[in-house]
Order: sequence, then C-alpha cells, then structure tokens
Amino acid sequence: MAQEWRPKPGDRIFRPRRTKRFRLRRVLGISAIFSAGYGNVGSSIYYALGIVALVAVGATPVALGAAGLLFIFTALSYAEGTASLPEAGGSASFARHGFNDLAGFIAGWALMLSYIVTISISAFTISPYLGFFWEPFKTSPIIGTITSMAIVFFLMVINVIGIRESSLVNVGAAILDIATQVALVIIGFILLFNPPVLISRMLDNWPDTSNLILGIALASIAYTGIETMSQMAEETKHPEERVPRALVMMIITVLVIFAGISLVSLSAMSPQELSSEWARDPVAGIATHIPIALISNTLKPLIAILAATILLIATNAGLIGISRLAYSLGSHKMIPPALSRLNSRFKTPHVAIILFSMVALVVLIPGFFDASVFENMGALYAVGSLIAFMFAHASIISLRYKKPDLPRPFKPPFNVTIRGREVPVSAMLGLAATTVVWAIILITQPYSRWAGLGWMAGGLVIYYLYRRSQHLPLTRLPEERRWPRAKN
Repeated sequence: MAQEWRPKPGDRIFRPRRTKRFRLRRVLGISAIFSAGYGNVGSSIYYALGIVALVAVGATPVALGAAGLLFIFTALSYAEGTASLPEAGGSASFARHGFNDLAGFIAGWALMLSYIVTISISAFTISPYLGFFWEPFKTSPIIGTITSMAIVFFLMVINVIGIRESSLVNVGAAILDIATQVALVIIGFILLFNPPVLISRMLDNWPDTSNLILGIALASIAYTGIETMSQMAEETKHPEERVPRALVMMIITVLVIFAGISLVSLSAMSPQELSSEWARDPVAGIATHIPIALISNTLKPLIAILAATILLIATNAGLIGISRLAYSLGSHKMIPPALSRLNSRFKTPHVAIILFSMVALVVLIPGFFDASVFENMGALYAVGSLIAFMFAHASIISLRYKKPDLPRPFKPPFNVTIRGREVPVSAMLGLAATTVVWAIILITQPYSRWAGLGWMAGGLVIYYLYRRSQHLPLTRLPEERRWPRAKN
C-alpha cells in the first residue's frame, strides 16, 4: 500500500486564503425587538395626533381608529412573513421571494424613503417638546433644526459602534415611556374625559367625506414602524418565534394607548387648538390642560423628557432599519454591494449608516426656512411605508401559492380557500386598504406625490443601470450569483 504523504521539515505548504464574509450577529430578544418597534410606532402619537387633526378635526379619534384596523392587518402579514423568512429585508425580502428581484427592489427602495423620513421627522419633533425647558427649541426654526441635525449625527455614531449598545437604550426608554403614557391616559380619563364635551366637539367639527378619508390616510403614519421589527429578524435569536410575539405585543399596546390618548386630547382641547398651538407637541397640550396644578406641573417636564426620549428611539430605529435594509438589498445585488459591507470590528453596515444619515440631514435642511416642512414630511413618510405595506400583503398571498410548503410557524387567523390554497383574510383586506389610502395621499398631497414618485423613478433608474453593468437580468438573480444566507 502506498504510504500517506506527510510534509517533511522545510517543505512549504500552500494554504489557500479564505475570503471571510461578516454577517449580522443574532443577539436580540423579544424586549429589544419590541422596544425598537415601539420607538417607531409609539413615538408617532407625539406628532401624528396633530397632523391628523389638521384635516380630520372632530373625527380625529375615528380616523386613528380606522387606521388602527389597517395596522392590525399589516402586523399580521409581517408576523407571518418574518416567521417564514427570518432575514433582514422586511417587505423587500417578502417581495423578492413572493415575486422577483425587481419587486423586492421596489419595496426596498420605498422603504428607504420611509426610513429616511422617519429619521428626519422624529428628530425634527424632539425640539418642540424640549421647548418646555427652553422656549427657542419650539419657537426658533434655526435652533430646532440644528438640534435635530445634531441628534441624527449622534445616533449615526452610536449605530456604527453596534446594535447591542443602541438596543439597551431602546429597552429602558420604551418601558419608561409606556408607563408614562398609560399613566397619562388614566389621569386624563379621571380628570379630563367628559363624554358630552367630547361628543359635542366631534359632531360640531365633523369633517366632510373627503377630509375624513384624507384624515384616515394621514393617520396611517401613526402606525408605520412595524417594518423595523421585521428588519431585525436576522439579528434575533429564534426569530420565527420571537418576532411574531413582539408584533402581537405591539398591536395590543399601541391600539390601547393610541385610543386613550386621542379621546383624552379632544376632551382636553378643541380640535382647532389641537391642530394649531399644539400640532407638533399634542401630548404636551394634554398635560398642560390637566386642571390640578400639582399634577400638571409634574407631568409637563416629564412628558417633555419622555417624548424627546421616545422620539430619539424612533430616530434610532429608522437608522437601524435602513442600514439593515441596505445590507439585505446589497447582499442580493439590488444595490451596489459596498452599501452592505460590514465593518470588520463592529460587524455593522457602517457605509449604509453613514450615507443615509447624511441624506436624512439633507431632508432636514428645509426646516430652517419652510413652515410646511413638518406636514410635508408626514405625508411623504406615509407614501414610502404604504408601498412597502402593499408589497408585504401581496407577497404573503403570493407565497401561499408559490411556496405552499414553506414553513409557517405563525399564520394569521381567518383564512379562506381560493383556488385550492388558504389565503389570509387580513392580507387581502390589508392590500385593498393600503392601496386606496396610498392613492388618496398621492391625489391630495402634491409635495408627497412628486417627491415620492421622483424618488421611486430615480431608484428604478439606478437599479436598471446597476444590474446591466453587472450583466444580470432585471427580475431574477442566477442562483450561482447569490450569496449564501447565514444559518440561525
């Protein structure tokens, strides 16, 4: 028998150099996912209440309630999609699996718009609440905008360092904020809630049909943020179990708190007062109108601090979401792979974090001189999110037919059989509702229409040129060109 070859002293052995691809670390639990999502969804009540009151006036609680149904449908679709496909990308990942790469890119590019505006509008709303401590924060556009930009820059640095550090901030702040919001609702119902006054203000200020529908459309921004939770699936331990649980917790918490605050707000102040003096800091307006001076004087600084804190979480959640989305899109060659490159030390997509933080800073520039920038950002925020929601619902339906054997650890209740397959009713209703709401915003809001459609058109041009430069088809990446996914 031939002897096995062994190296001799002095022999040089060639060892091929292996290329290491860094991947996102699975370090997150339910509390981290929930707090990041709540930082985005729960924070919106601090400004969405005023935006909705601008058009829905007396029907503001009704508009928020109707949009809440849409939120339930959307959260259920994300729960099924994330449990089945626990990877970074959210609705972009769902669309890529449910349809093709082009659909995945459209959903992902719309999400980028949503995340950029999330970062900007959340940071921009912090200053009015801090105005309790120093009035120029609320009254001076220059001071307020500079403060917002500084916040974005600070969080950019935190997120480059790593998600574990920023998640610890999220958890503590979210727990404290939820406790304060619940306390405000309870105190408000005891001291402010007056059914006859509430009903009178609603009926006397009831909007026409077109404004009511627009109010429901704008109210959808109060619930845009669940995408962040799905984006974090690739960094979550046992995501097929923990992400759906966190989403269900989010549904219950947000709907209860939003309903309570919206009812208390119209008991505390008229719709006109809510949509003018307190438009950018409506929760502070509730605290100011509490009749007992001791409670009011205690709550006003507390609300100012906690509103700023939860809005800080929302800004941070936007950065987390967009950086992980860029990682996913780059991994599947929908955008230049440089955007998905992970830092060798911190294992974070630092290029994407820095780049899109800079874009968010650009979005804040009109705050120095444009009085309508707040309302414009709100409508533009909804445009990107609703496109993503439409693709999420449509993808869940498509996957029921395209991949019927795909493991589904979570399935929404109430499914109907269509053409031999079970289809979730929530996804069908959600798809129809988001499509209608999105169309209404485009028709009635010129700024968001042209800015939103311009963003999408520009993205499609970039996608086309990039795929052609790589000699790749537009709709499907060949299997041999796909990067392997990380195992749980």
